[in-house]
Parts: sequence; structure tokens; C-alpha cells
Amino acid sequence: MELNIRLLLQRSAKYFPDNEIVTRLPDESLHRYTYRDLDARARRLASRLSRLGVKPGDRVATFAWNSYRHFELYFALPCAGMVLHTVNLRLADEHVAYILNHSEDSAVFVDPDLLPTFERIAGELKTVKTFVVLAERVPATTLGNVVAYEDLIRDGDPEFPFHELPERTPAGMCYTSATTGMPKGVVYTHRDIYLHTITECLGDVLDIRERDTLLPVVPMFHANAWGLPFAAAGMGAKMVLPGERPHAPVILDLMQNERVTFAAAAVSIGIDMMAELKRRRRDLSSVRAIMLGGSATPAAVMEYYLKEFGIPIVTAWGSTEMTPLATCVHIRRDDLDKPPIEHIPIRVRQGIPCPGVELEVLDEHGQPVPWDDRTVGEIYVRTPWSATEYYRDERTRDGFVDGFWKSGDMATVSPDGVLRLVDRAKDLIKSGGEWISSVDLENALVAHPKVREAAVIAAPDDKWLERPCAYVVPEPGAALTAAELRAWLEPRFAKWWLPDHYLIVDAIPKTGVGKINKRALRERVEQDLRERA
Repeated sequence: MELNIRLLLQRSAKYFPDNEIVTRLPDESLHRYTYRDLDARARRLASRLSRLGVKPGDRVATFAWNSYRHFELYFALPCAGMVLHTVNLRLADEHVAYILNHSEDSAVFVDPDLLPTFERIAGELKTVKTFVVLAERVPATTLGNVVAYEDLIRDGDPEFPFHELPERTPAGMCYTSATTGMPKGVVYTHRDIYLHTITECLGDVLDIRERDTLLPVVPMFHANAWGLPFAAAGMGAKMVLPGERPHAPVILDLMQNERVTFAAAAVSIGIDMMAELKRRRRDLSSVRAIMLGGSATPAAVMEYYLKEFGIPIVTAWGSTEMTPLATCVHIRRDDLDKPPIEHIPIRVRQGIPCPGVELEVLDEHGQPVPWDDRTVGEIYVRTPWSATEYYRDERTRDGFVDGFWKSGDMATVSPDGVLRLVDRAKDLIKSGGEWISSVDLENALVAHPKVREAAVIAAPDDKWLERPCAYVVPEPGAALTAAELRAWLEPRFAKWWLPDHYLIVDAIPKTGVGKINKRALRERVEQDLRERA
């Protein structure tokens, strides 16, 4: 028997057909249906793909928010033998056009509000034959060869068979943002996604169960929403999809009203939710955990959710290349009797490898670092479900070594094997020959009661080559000074670690997946410092 994605959908449709899938619509109403409906509509779509000229093996792009129609595409396309190619809708036009041309997508499924992107770049696309608008009807558009999703599937076959495919058949595809140059493509097979899903659902990983109600705020257009759509279907869990442009008040209302048990979002979203909860409290008594990722979660954020709502924060580490999960926080049996607040020093770390993951932290000579929680090295990792190359990209030889992905993330390892992310290699600050962790400084700054968000980067320095510069967003209405921030950090760090500059700003730029965009800060820091001088 081959490991196929169809087995995940088949299980929920057969054994939990009435479990709900809820989507917030653009008009703020809610669309509700069941796994029985999801299965039938996915099969309807699969039976109609030939009408678009799409054939098995073709890459088919999605450019969409987290919704029930996007959820249908997660199964219809790979189960019919196509490759589900989720495209980050927050990328620049240049990168979207590059990605679609590089992957040679034959069709694009797009939400109506996102059509302007393709109206701008349609002339640059070399292989796309059809645009399918994820709606009842086609809105006014300058694009040609456009069909409405509901028109397409209306006469489809709800019992269209999903045949068994060889498990190494490509099923999904995602492009990861490159530090320099164009994005890099990663392909996932049916086997990759199936194995990742089963691992993610384990009790010592995310513990996804049929009884759960999942809210993936993390976008379905990035790293498969951390695999949660496949996990939900495999277990039959209720799914709550936040729809178009979700923001903190909407997310929290969904959590309260739909009795969500497990939510997942970027750390920046978790911080926004915290600010909203301080403004207006919600009933979050159903929530067993919130997973925050994309960057290290500050201890102060964890303390807030735990003290105010009794909600632990789940941390993990992974990447697009890892499908995406590789490690997860684990509270050992010897620590279970301790109060949850004493688990935070464990939870702020990135955990231990998930079952099946091989992970090494290597020094500059390629040797494993000692487990002393002090020596820094780069993370190398491989799994049974991870990529071993980039799609048609010569950067493979720099990114993979003997099957291990060379992550570019720098970490230490504790005596009991727990990973602690220190920084991205490119974000470590080397001042006078000594390394400074921007992550540690950021976490300490965010713990200040007047600080909402912080980012620390290297600023050029004539004497030391680089010195830390902190960008800080204050809490609404809070008055904050550089002297106050320096005084806060002084007892916590060696003097030479302390930032030379503190820039109080209204906002910090983010990447398309909600991470702090340090590259943008590095590009502007010299000008910002001149203007503040």
C-alpha cells in the first residue's frame, strides 16, 4: 500500500463525515459545511480539471487565503495526480512572476480580491493557460481565460475516484524566500506529507486529535500552514479557517465563538492578539495551547498567556524545506509536577527533534558542538519527509550536504539535548570579534512592560565593525526613552552586549509570512541613524 494524501481525506469523510469546517467570509459571515461536503467537492473539482487542460504531473498554483475552497484544493489537486503549488500572496510582483514561470504552472486558482496581482503580471507569465477565481462568478477583470470555481465544479462527479499513486509522486510545492536572489522551490511527495502529518499528530509533538478544533492563522500559502490542514483531515478535527486578511479581533472572536482548542500563528500575530486581549478580554477557556512560530517567542508573551488564560505556548523549529516541522517543545516527565510557569524556560527554546528527525549542531569545522548550552553552531537536519534538493536550482549544492539541509540557523544545545535558537547566521552581530545574539536582546526588550515589539540588528561601526541597534515599538500610549531601555538591559547582559542605539518607531517591517524583516532594517539603519543624530 502506497502512502497517499487521499488516505487522510478518506478517513475523515468515512468516519467523521459530520465534523465541521468553518470559514470566515469577506462579509464577516461564516460558511459551514462538513468533511462529507469537502470530500464530494474535492472530487467534483478533480473530475473537471481536464477541462482546464490540466493533466497529472502539472503544477497548479493557488493564490488564496485560508478558506474552505483552498482546503478543497489541498486534496483535489494532489489526489488527482497534480502538484499543489501554494504561492505566497505577499511577495512582490517580480517574485510571483518568477515563481510561476520557474515552476511552469499550467493554471492558477486565485481569490477575487487578489486578481489585481495577475492583471499586472499576466503578460510575463509563460505557461499559465487558465485562471480560476475562487468564487460563485467571475468579477470584472482585464484577464482573459478566466472561469469561476463554482461554475467549474457544478457538474463535477462527487464520486470521482482518487486512485492510488506511487507514494513518491510529487504532491505539493512551495517556494521559500531566499536571503539573496530569487525564491527557491521545494517539492513534497505524497509520502513526505503523509509521514509529516502522522508525526505532527503524535502526543509528544502537537497532539492533534479528532476532538480538537483547529484554527490555523498561519497562512495556507506558506509551508502548508505548518501541515495543519492535512493533520485536521487525517484526524477528522473541526477546522476553523479565518479567511481574508485576518486580524487580531477577528481571530480572537473565532477562538471564543467556535471554542477553538488549538491555534497556530506567527509570533507577531500572537503579540497583536495579546494587545487586543488587554483592550477587550475574550473567553478562551476552550484553548489547550497556542503554537507561535516564525521567530523565537519572548518569555514575556508566554507569561501573559499562561497567567491570564492558563494557555501554554507551543514552540517548534522547522522550515519550508522540512515540510515544515523538525523539532517541538517537550516537557519531560520529571518536570510535569512543576507549576506551568516553571516550564517557560523550556518552552522558550525550540525543543527536541521529532521522532524520525536527525539533527546536528556543527561548529565551523563541521564537528558537533558540545551539549553545554554555550557553544554555538549551525543546525543541520534531515527527516524522512524533508527535501533533499531545491527544484531545478543550482543552490542545492550549497543548501544540502549528504542529505542534510544546511539551515543557516545558529543554536546551542543544552545538556539534555534541547535546542536553543541563537540567531540566523546572517543576523548574529559580530562586535570586536565577539558574537552577540539579537534574539536574546529582543526577548529581553519585549519583556519590558512598555515594549510591544523589538528587533535588534547590526549597525556599522568604525571601531568595532558592528554594534547592536535596537528598533523598538512601544505599547500604545506609552512614553519610552533610550535611557529607560538601556537601564532595563544593563542588569541582564554584559556591557559590551548592550545596544549603542535605540530607535523608537511606530512599526517594524514584516516579511510576507509575518516575520520581522531584518534585511529591510539593515538596508535603512545607516539612514535612520543619520536622521536621528
